[in-house]
Amino acid sequence: MKHRSTRDVVQDLRAGGRLLEVTDAVDPNLEIAEIQRRLYANGGPAVLFTHPTGCRFPMVSNLFASLDQARYLFRDTLESVRRLIEVKLDPSAVPKRPFRYAGVPLTAARMLPKFVRSGPVAANRCTVAELPQLKCWPRDGGGFVTLPQVLSEDPTDPANLMKLNLGMYRVQLSGNDYTDQEVGLHYQIHRGIGVHHRQAIKQGKPLRVAVTVGGSPAMTLAAVMPLPEGLTELTFAGALAGGRIGLLRGNHAPVYRDADFAIVGTIDPEATKREGPFGDHLGYYSLEHPFPVMNVEHVWHRPGAIWPLTVVGRPPQEDTTFGQLIHELTDPIIPTVIPGVKAVHAVDAAGVHPLLLAIGSERYMPYLNEPAPQELLTQANAILGNGQLSLAKYLMIADDRDDDLDIHDIDNFIQFVLQRVDWKRDLHFQTQTTIDTLDYTGTGFNKGSKVVIAAVGPAKRMLPTELPGDLQLPDGFHSPRVVLPGVLAIGCQAFESTTGRSDIVRFCEHYRPEDSINAFPLITLVDDSEFVSQSLSNWLWTTFTRSNPATDLTGIGADTIAKHFGCRGSVVIDARFKPWQAPPVIEDPETVAKVDARAARGGPLAKYL
Repeated sequence: MKHRSTRDVVQDLRAGGRLLEVTDAVDPNLEIAEIQRRLYANGGPAVLFTHPTGCRFPMVSNLFASLDQARYLFRDTLESVRRLIEVKLDPSAVPKRPFRYAGVPLTAARMLPKFVRSGPVAANRCTVAELPQLKCWPRDGGGFVTLPQVLSEDPTDPANLMKLNLGMYRVQLSGNDYTDQEVGLHYQIHRGIGVHHRQAIKQGKPLRVAVTVGGSPAMTLAAVMPLPEGLTELTFAGALAGGRIGLLRGNHAPVYRDADFAIVGTIDPEATKREGPFGDHLGYYSLEHPFPVMNVEHVWHRPGAIWPLTVVGRPPQEDTTFGQLIHELTDPIIPTVIPGVKAVHAVDAAGVHPLLLAIGSERYMPYLNEPAPQELLTQANAILGNGQLSLAKYLMIADDRDDDLDIHDIDNFIQFVLQRVDWKRDLHFQTQTTIDTLDYTGTGFNKGSKVVIAAVGPAKRMLPTELPGDLQLPDGFHSPRVVLPGVLAIGCQAFESTTGRSDIVRFCEHYRPEDSINAFPLITLVDDSEFVSQSLSNWLWTTFTRSNPATDLTGIGADTIAKHFGCRGSVVIDARFKPWQAPPVIEDPETVAKVDARAARGGPLAKYL
């Protein structure tokens, strides 16, 4: 293994000229997070903070500073893992390309996790209060672990290493009413630990859990990696790390032996405690809710331990790099998992889960002169029934017969769909369903709706790039802006709890389907059209993180025929901020000024701040 500790990672990055060191005091309360956000945004390297205020452990951020740096960390194993995944999906590839896959058996041999009797992580003890208390945003409920590796065992088969679940579920260390013997464990819908927790509740027994931090970065990536069936997180981590993952056996959940830190204990099958708020990856706070509480039995750390951290918020952040690397590894998997689907892309700028793009294929009726989405809808349902893809709110799926579409060229993909979509036919809703736990646009906790937008055939329309000369807006609407060809953002008065729903109805009723505004197939009503039109990223974030399809999407000339909703004119989405939605994350002004002053003083960080 190249990296058996975070210190190994730090030394590797230092040797590669990919690390800065800050030796003066830096505060884990907001300041480190503000530095990290600027570092990532400005293409900075990893940074080691040797003297965090009020903490005896060094802290390191921006380990995954870019896709290039992530490839650097895994430079010795990434290609072998890619080939392993290829063989896992298609074993018949081996005799076809024997030289390409000659090393796969060796990779497979070092995959399986193993029990060990000792490990450096258990060398020293401390308390929860002595761990770094990172606070990222002003309204955060306390200190959090932001790169946790949460291992839970199957209560029905605890000795089976292949049934261990590894996930990245955030952990609250302080704040609210936690004692020094408790931490909050926030896990969301469609997460593997939930299966183990349910089994423990059924048995009436505590669920044994270990939260580890640090060690090989392969464990960090494995904790967030969507994997093909039969390839577990720990086996993937072993392949990526270059050696079998060792797990300490004892009267506790298995503990990753090479981690820098471990919090070991159990989840009470009955108890919950307040967890949050926490500024999360959608760019808003996830609010305070009851979540499982972990009773802490041990807190361990290895000699020379370093605490790795990240900061989440409105994309792009460091977890954007995770997504890029995951796409690089899993894009070849998609056609084998969902037949007919060529590619899927969760759009990072839209908060990942709110918007999903997919390229499908209409294969079975090529003789039709007037193609309509058929097999495409079957594929859309398969996507929305697949793991965390099921959390998507908006799924745009297109048939690309000429193989011209690039799933990662978001601007072009959306235009391709808008050129071909028939709004009378191609909107397909799912209501009263589940959405991301962190998404507050729906009708309740984890509750919301989805819409599939399917597009096939040749282009039906040209997409305008200029406002119609005769455009007149109804009262209360203002400042129309063209976001991209075919997409219009229009400013609207603030959403009021009692009257807000009527605004979009009044807007749509103001127009007839033949009016010139309908040359724009998609219109978004927003609080600030100037901000939204400044970049595609602003429009994606605003539109898809602030709307619930079933309640916020309608259209000009709308009708419901045989329970199918459609419209003869433009589709209109109300993407204004709603009073019940979680507030967006905003930096603390005093901390911003503090980091500005640090930048003015010069030093190794200055050019990135």
